[in-house]
Amino acid sequence: MNITHASFVTLPVTDQDRALRFYTDVLGFEVTADLDMPPGRWLQVAPKGAQTVFTLSGPGMGGFEPGSARGIMLVTTDVDADCARLAEAGVSVQGPDALPWGRMASFRDPDGNGLMLLTEAQQ
Repeated sequence: MNITHASFVTLPVTDQDRALRFYTDVLGFEVTADLDMPPGRWLQVAPKGAQTVFTLSGPGMGGFEPGSARGIMLVTTDVDADCARLAEAGVSVQGPDALPWGRMASFRDPDGNGLMLLTEAQQ
């Protein structure tokens, strides 16, 4: 096998503009693609410098169910500060909790897609 990384993760959303504001304004992601394509808008965002991007898949783009994505882990250098920023933006956050592998919290995007934040434990 010669796989090097995941290209993109699909996040099904009901309103791409609302999702775009959340991922850029709240999470600080950058737009990596915003194209009109049949059958709809191809919109991708990612943390600065990331190899894997997130496709904000709107209605008509693949038949995905908005809010159905789960278990997407975002690694951060400071989960506590990021949780505080999310709370200030009105996002409900569970955690952070101390676990053997680090400090972790979870939250949902405006469509209900489940995301987690992790600051990895120092080895």
